[in-house]
Amino acid sequence: MLGYFAARAIAGVERVDDGTYRRTVVVDGDPSVLELSYGGADHLVLRVRGRQERDLAAVVERARHVFNLDADMDGALRHLGGDAVMGALVRARPGVRAAGTWDPFETGVRAIIGQQVTVAGANTLIARVVERHGQAMAGHEELGLTHLFPDATVLADADLDGLGLVTSRAQAIRAFARAVADREVRLDRTAGLEELVASITSLPGLGPWTAHYIALRLGERDAFPASDLGLRRALDPSKPLSEKALVAMAEAWRPWRALAAAQLWMA
Repeated sequence: MLGYFAARAIAGVERVDDGTYRRTVVVDGDPSVLELSYGGADHLVLRVRGRQERDLAAVVERARHVFNLDADMDGALRHLGGDAVMGALVRARPGVRAAGTWDPFETGVRAIIGQQVTVAGANTLIARVVERHGQAMAGHEELGLTHLFPDATVLADADLDGLGLVTSRAQAIRAFARAVADREVRLDRTAGLEELVASITSLPGLGPWTAHYIALRLGERDAFPASDLGLRRALDPSKPLSEKALVAMAEAWRPWRALAAAQLWMA
């Protein structure tokens, strides 16, 4: 999980080093830094740098989503373990989980920027968005954390020219941000998978891959971005499956397709 986050860390907002995931957050209106690290075989350790006179219960609950700690792993492994394709994968890596997120909107913007570009290229582009539109945050520069990710109301009308984004991608970011700000797209788990995917794919420049990827990171256990090249190449890199063939194969993995996707990415 740390490797996954490290490869996609948003400069100034997230950082992974020394076995710890760190990110800037807002808690009770105050900028803070959240740290999650390995604590033992059965737990992670959460630390929050910032004001202490507050109830941390909500922070703990939200932080659990980052590493998808509330996933029903026993049920998922029982189901996938009996599958001819997935069984060997889950037995080899039973601890793999689908990556979660602290901020689904941030993840959505990162997914839009990542369409048809490399992970490294997307990292460069989103760092420019943060530098221009994110709120500067002092006091944690030694950790490489300097900004809060801009919220949906900011990016809905943001100037994204000159950042290296193609026009259609910039328009898609603004459309997504406006839809989130207006709650036409609900990222708070009050919409089911089908409704969430439909609301996202109704926006210009956002297709099923983006919608299912956002849903997967949000914690939807049956989300499955079937057009993803990494998923289609996982079983045989020399002969990628067609999207249609992968969708047909994945029917047997319902309702745990998100975990199946995570296993295929690891493979």
